[in-house]
Parts: sequence; C-alpha cells; structure tokens
Amino acid sequence: MPIQFTTDGSPGYRRLALWQDIVCDVFVGLDCKSDLGSAFRGSVTQAPLGRAVCSEVCSDRQHVFRTPSRIARSDQDFVLVALGNRGDGGVVQDGRETVIHPGEFALYDTTRPYELKFNHAFTQTIFKVPREMLQRRLGATETLTAMSFGADVPLERLAYDFIFRLCQSADRLAPDNAAALSEQAVDLLAMALSERLGKTSLPSSTHRSALLYRLKAHIRSHLADPDLSLSEAAAALGISPRYVNDLLADEDTSFQRHVLAERLAQCRRDLASPVLAHRHVSEIAFAWGFNDLSHFGRVFREHFGMSPRDFRQSQLRH
Repeated sequence: MPIQFTTDGSPGYRRLALWQDIVCDVFVGLDCKSDLGSAFRGSVTQAPLGRAVCSEVCSDRQHVFRTPSRIARSDQDFVLVALGNRGDGGVVQDGRETVIHPGEFALYDTTRPYELKFNHAFTQTIFKVPREMLQRRLGATETLTAMSFGADVPLERLAYDFIFRLCQSADRLAPDNAAALSEQAVDLLAMALSERLGKTSLPSSTHRSALLYRLKAHIRSHLADPDLSLSEAAAALGISPRYVNDLLADEDTSFQRHVLAERLAQCRRDLASPVLAHRHVSEIAFAWGFNDLSHFGRVFREHFGMSPRDFRQSQLRH
C-alpha cells in the first residue's frame, strides 16, 4: 500500500504533533499520547478496497483513545478489524480488554469509546468495514469487540490470512475485483465470528445474533432460487416462520423485504460491472431469483431512482 503519511523527514520536535494532528485527527478521529516526544516515529499507508479501506500502521509506543467527544464530532460508522503483524497491542471496549499478538485479530467499533494500548513499537493492518456490511451478515456486533481471534482456530486463521494478504494487494486491484473481494473478506470474517459465537455460552441477545447470521447466510446462498421462501428458510434453520420474521424485525425488516433487498443489491452490482456488460438485463435479473421482468424493473426503479438499463448506462459511462 502507498504511504500516505510518515514522520520521517520531519523535525524531531514536530513528529508527535504531526502524528496527532494528521493521523489521529484526520484519518480516524482519535486522541494519541506518547512519552517519546521528539524520538517518536510512525507511518500510515492506506488504500480503498471496495466499500472497505485497508491501512497499515507502523508506530512507536503510544496510547490511543476514541472518546465520547470525538464520537460526537464524527459521523464514522465502521467496524475496524486490527490484524497484528509486529509487536502486541491492547484493545479496550464494551467492558472487555484483550491483547492482539502477531497472527491474531480483534474488532473495535467507531460508534462507541475504545482505547488502544501499545507499550512497544508495533505494526498492524487495519481493515475498516462499514458497520452495515458486517451487521447485514451477522446482526449486532457489540458482543464481539475487544476479543482476540487467533491462529489456533482454522477458520479464524483463514480469515486473518485472507484479509491480511488482500490488504497487501489492495492498491493493485481493479475496482470491480476489489469490491467483490472485499465482500468475500467480510463473508469469511462473519463466518469466523459466527463460529466463535456458536461455541460459547451466550446471553439470549447474542444467541439471536448468531441465529440471525445463519439465517442471512442461508438467504445469501439461495438468492438465485426463485422458490426461496419463508417456510423453506425456517425449516432449514429448524425454527418457525414467525421466529424468522421476529429475528429480522430486530433490523426493521421482514423475510420478503430482506430477500428483495439482497437480490436488488446483487443485480445492482452486476449491472455496474464492465465484466458483465455482455449479459442482458433480464439474464442478470433471472440469475438472482427474479422471475418477472416487469416486477424487477419496477422495484429496481423504486429503490435506485432509475431503470436497470439507465442505471447500467450511467455506470458504464464512467
């Protein structure tokens, strides 16, 4: 990833102040402290990856705070996945505290206060994901912050390796590939988080989150089936149709509205892709479970403000 900011080349007496002003204020909205003064050094690289952002932070020891006043001045709504590369880093949020060792990762949420503690020099890769991307797959994430996910669990290790290597290549990927791979990274992350939830004795609210993830994963894997139904999904999860809609009501939606929104999102993505420009609009609609082209055109216009054909033309002109 290309370097966006480094203290190298700055006068010693200015380094920490520059880090505080540029990195901790502009990049992530944090307060940073370090006892190193003029000896402090740090650098940040950053590259977009679809709707996500990949960063690498290399820094000397520091203590970082995301405070209520910072949150009040910010509209950031992200989950940050911190992957340890070199050195250890502490994370404190939601009444929990953990340490990220190399090869491990942990989550923290920009909408609530947190602390990061680095007692020595460190390097971390940060995968910044719009909270909605993860919440859409998993439900609420409050019970997952400040927990370490590590190398001893195969799926967690797979998520670490995939996200880490993906971030290393982020600035060299074509936009379409970057967007698709970021979605796959969040899919894999959600699977790893859900597996941990499934092995833990959980409060009822967290059990609902795990069940909601399973429901959403079932829907996503069956979107192309026009016969996907509430009763079929409920039977697959071993719960009642009423409970399916009760789970989705936590997010102010229903089974039918969620399925429609997911199908439209996939159609929108495919219509915007130059790689799929040779495919007819009808092919794309039918591939994602629509079986009535006039209905598809109507709901697409209602959601996105233009017809599927006009949307495709507007995207492919760029």
